[in-house]
Amino acid sequence: MARLNYFHFDFNAMGSPCSMQLYARNAKVAQQAAKITMDDVYRLEAKYSRYREDSYLSAINRIAAGGGQLTVDDETAGLLDYASACYQQSDGLFDVTSGILRRAWNFKSGKIPAPEAIRELLNLVGWDKVDWQRPVLSFTVSGMEIDFGGVVKEYAVDRAASLCHEIGIRHGIINLGGDIKVIGPHADGASWRVAIRHPRIPGGILQTLWLHSGALASSGDYERCITLNGIRYGHVLNPKTGWPVRNMAAVSVIGEFCVVAGSASTIAMLKGEDGPAWLQALGLPHLWVNVSGESGGSLME
Repeated sequence: MARLNYFHFDFNAMGSPCSMQLYARNAKVAQQAAKITMDDVYRLEAKYSRYREDSYLSAINRIAAGGGQLTVDDETAGLLDYASACYQQSDGLFDVTSGILRRAWNFKSGKIPAPEAIRELLNLVGWDKVDWQRPVLSFTVSGMEIDFGGVVKEYAVDRAASLCHEIGIRHGIINLGGDIKVIGPHADGASWRVAIRHPRIPGGILQTLWLHSGALASSGDYERCITLNGIRYGHVLNPKTGWPVRNMAAVSVIGEFCVVAGSASTIAMLKGEDGPAWLQALGLPHLWVNVSGESGGSLME
């Protein structure tokens, strides 16, 4: 068997620093895999970015603004199917219509929004206000928005690993802003060393894991937050109240697919003090830290 060489690629996408570590026969194969993978990540970013007027998501939201309907493509239908399942399984806490709450919450401002501004926006939040009959998406309330922020980056990680595998890469790891998928172990069979950041200590490590396969995703109030009068308001917003979650500081979950690990970590954050019990019932390896500094989960040493 030909000797495999190690290659490392760094890039930026989806507002995050990203990296790929691959083993390949030569630089040409590695660079081909990296280019195909990065191009797909950039494609998904362009398609589903809420910041781009020319994105497919923006086109969906222009129709949503008028309370209209549209027929979506297969890829978007798959994401909507998954989002719908997460909404049902989380008792309405995982909600891709809740991104509109960002109109009230500006985490760079250092200010807390007025309660009435949040109440007004809550009228436009609720997956139950959307009629999803694949492939037709209909909005029953004018002014709503869809935001795939809790799904697309994780979906992109899974796709990146799959594309590398199709090209013939059997050993490698993809990291898109902390969302991770293992293609396969190191060429010598060793696991990948992965560090989970501490949500409160800059540069601090909460836990170091060794991953041979699978995916890891984390959710938490790491950066985007407002601290006023000793209270920290994180960017994970409860779609039922419009206010940030208050109990959990960070959750990490390991699963076969990054998109599943990502939605599970987000749902656990949203469930607050019920998060640990929900994670335990889910049965996936996990780690949590609450705002009091207590931690737990099946990944604890």
